Parts: sequence; C-alpha cells; structure tokens
Amino acid sequence: MSNHSFVLDPEQGAAARVGDTLQLTGPEAHHAVVVKRVQPGERLDLLDGTGLRLVVEVSSAAKELLTVTVLERNQEQPPEHPATLIQALSKGDRDLQAVESAVELGVFTVRPWQADRSIVRWNAAKADKALAKWRAQVRSAQKQSRRTFEPGVKELVTSKSLAAAISAHAAAGDLVLVLHEQAQDSVTQAVSGWLPAAAPGTGVVLVVGPEGGISDAELEAFVAAGARPALLGRHVLRASTAGPAALVLVRHLLGEL
Repeated sequence: MSNHSFVLDPEQGAAARVGDTLQLTGPEAHHAVVVKRVQPGERLDLLDGTGLRLVVEVSSAAKELLTVTVLERNQEQPPEHPATLIQALSKGDRDLQAVESAVELGVFTVRPWQADRSIVRWNAAKADKALAKWRAQVRSAQKQSRRTFEPGVKELVTSKSLAAAISAHAAAGDLVLVLHEQAQDSVTQAVSGWLPAAAPGTGVVLVVGPEGGISDAELEAFVAAGARPALLGRHVLRASTAGPAALVLVRHLLGEL
C-alpha cells in the first residue's frame, strides 16, 4: 500500500497508462517533495477526484518537480446511492469538523446551510472565502482518506432556498432526512423503507441543524417540501458529530460498509 495520496489533474490522469512516466508540478509536487519528503522508490496514490486512482512509484524528487512511473490504473465507480450532507453553519468550526469527518466516511456532496438559529453568519463578502475554506477542507480530507472521488461542495443555502432544494431532491427520488430529536421514525426505518424501490443514482440527503436546533417553522417547511424527520438515537449529538454518525449508519444500511 502507498504511504501518501496526492491530487492529479483529471486531464493528465485520463491520458495516463501503466508504464507511463508522469511529471507533477505546482502545489501538489511541492507538498510531496518539500513537506512529505517523498523519496525515489516510494509508492504513492494519485487521485483525480472523479474515480481514478493511479498507483505510482517515485522515480525522482526535485524541488517543485516529482517524476513517477505508473504501476496500476484503477477506475472506481460512484456509489449507487450517494449520500449528501447539508450542514448548518456552527460556531467554533464545528461545521468544518463535521464536513471533514463526513468526507473521510464517504459522503459524496456537502452543502452549507445558514439556518435561522445559526450563530455564524456568512454575508456576501464572507461567503466566497468561507466556501473556499470548506473546499480546502474537503480536498485535505479526501487525500487523507485516499478517496478517489472528491466530494462536491455546493453553494450556501438559506432555509428558504433549502426548502426548494429539498423539493428538487424529493422529486428526483432522493430520500431527504432531517435529523430531529422529536421525530417518530428512526433513520434506520426511513432508509430501510426507501431502499427497496430506490432507483440507481438516487441518494440519501441528511439535513443537520445548528447548535440551537431546527426551528418549528423550518421543520414544517422542509416536511412540506418532501423531507422526513428522522431520529438518530436516544442521545442528542453535537452539530459536529450528528452528520458523520448518521452517515455511517446510512452507508451501512445501503450496504456500502
């Protein structure tokens, strides 16, 4: 098994075949050579973010330039039922903690949500910088967990636009679950009931509220749009742990773990 993973440009990966020599430059090469100090003879994983994994052997490592030989080429398929995490903005970077863990645990898409009770607020000037931070966190977690697919990070939604997004997900056949402590049905019951008739490509969307919880008005709007409240367990989890915990359960129920 290789020791480290690095991101490969999709175009470069598409053309690569076993036996080819590739040269990596830019930030990834710098990180490999200067930070990770990879040496000739080491094996690495190169990931293009769209399912391709190249297992390579380092031929030479110079400053800002990494030369490798392709040993294996593996193209993975996306999950039959991809999972999405819609995470409310939370203080203390707990939202980022949730995203990082979710990526390591197999989430396919993440989306920030500015809930009514979110203490953290993204104004227009802050949104671009904050989204860039989320994307950097996703890529870092992808490399750390050696995932071939880089999860997508969608634009920020408000509660109103989230209701519209839920309606679109439901219309497409996705199962949208709002984690809520007063829900009657469990996540297990909801997923188990949906899965037998689920079409390939449809997924499970998990909506996680902020520290102060989801308001009654938000819950009502989300249910009207096609979401289902779902209970994760007897204990109330932090905003940073609820999504990842639900994700593990969902992927287990989907047969992916």
